[in-house]
Amino acid sequence: MLYDFLVKAYGQGEPIFLADVSYKDMKPAMLRQAMSRLVEKGQLRRFDKGIYYIPDTSIFPTGALLSSDKVIERRYLSDKGQRCGYISGQNFANQFGLTTQVPMSCTVVSNKATTKERRIRLGQQEIILRQPRCTITKQNFLVLQILDLLADVDRYSEIEQAEARQRFKDYFGRVAMNFSSMEQYLSYYPVKIFKNMYEMGLLYGVSA
Repeated sequence: MLYDFLVKAYGQGEPIFLADVSYKDMKPAMLRQAMSRLVEKGQLRRFDKGIYYIPDTSIFPTGALLSSDKVIERRYLSDKGQRCGYISGQNFANQFGLTTQVPMSCTVVSNKATTKERRIRLGQQEIILRQPRCTITKQNFLVLQILDLLADVDRYSEIEQAEARQRFKDYFGRVAMNFSSMEQYLSYYPVKIFKNMYEMGLLYGVSA
């Protein structure tokens, strides 16, 4: 049965994208109807158009809700185990500790973006989806993510420059990143990134 197949293939609490589901010889219209019947029975939940999940067990009778973060991860940040995107903008600046401001929308840079920038909704979450400056891979996504932040650090940071500098240096140490790993990507960024890196003491050496 379709439900058993979905449980085995996806498990509970994981996004199920209708476009990715292939079950026996079911055509898209038949599959969509079958998924709708499972929703009516309470075996599936609809997160958004074309996105479903099997409710996870929780203390609530209706089951735990699917998080927007998990949907974003599966749709835009990874593809068949390969890294294809990352969180950027004020969202990453907040995670990095440069600002306490939590934006209403989530900025995502992904190879899956088809336009330079557009706003979409996933459930209740607004997404600002951007094309990358170059193709994102497992090897370079951390570099591109930090360079995005450095390009706009003057706009996002609410803390003293010395504290911000230390945060960057601590981060580079944790992920074993150095200037040479960033250098090949600097040409994709506006000239002001050099000014920002210089003022942070990070130009030509992260231990400067």
